[in-house]
Amino acid sequence: MNAESFLSLLQFSDGLFPAGGYAHSYGLETYVQEGIIRDLEGVEKFIRAYLKGNVGPCDAVAVVAALNLAQAENLPACLDLDETLEAMKPVAEFREASRQMGRQTLRVASNLLTDSLLSSFMQDVESYRTPGHHSVVFGTVGGVLGWPAKEAASAYLYSTTSLLVGAALRLLPIGQLNGQRLLHSLWPLIGELASDAERKGLGDLQSFAPGIEIAGMRHATLEARLFRS
Repeated sequence: MNAESFLSLLQFSDGLFPAGGYAHSYGLETYVQEGIIRDLEGVEKFIRAYLKGNVGPCDAVAVVAALNLAQAENLPACLDLDETLEAMKPVAEFREASRQMGRQTLRVASNLLTDSLLSSFMQDVESYRTPGHHSVVFGTVGGVLGWPAKEAASAYLYSTTSLLVGAALRLLPIGQLNGQRLLHSLWPLIGELASDAERKGLGDLQSFAPGIEIAGMRHATLEARLFRS
């Protein structure tokens, strides 16, 4: 992985990248408001469950699959993957969050890079022919920029983890230092899930996080909300 490719991976997975992830808690806000999650231990359990039940076996695998398809310049297969992800996200708020982050990422990529595959993908998203889910877009951009599969999956998983820790810091008085300790403690899990994603293919996509999905569905009924999901 050369320096330019590495820097591009850092840019697209950075917490300051304007994808809009800061606006989402993926059901964490529901658990906090209902008093189910009250401390750092509860936050860690939530993040581990979300990574192992959803992001790892579903989105991280989609990142690797999209990356490989983009390298083969197979946009139709990327769009099929995009539709599969649409069907695998039953919670409306989570589904829209993924679409929004994907659209924003693709807009930035299309402006920074001159690439026919990304341009065609952007046209399909803007014309509502495909949803443009974030993991598919992230992987497609990675294929264009030459990211290694495991590193791309690791960056995606880390970015999601960092997003959730940031949400927890705004919802609970756990402190910045404890937030960094939590991120550090999740490194082994991120590495394990990234290795799994690298080995898997389209037929291995799966997602099972019913408690978090139910919390996501209840989120819309909260009286006051800091996050969009």
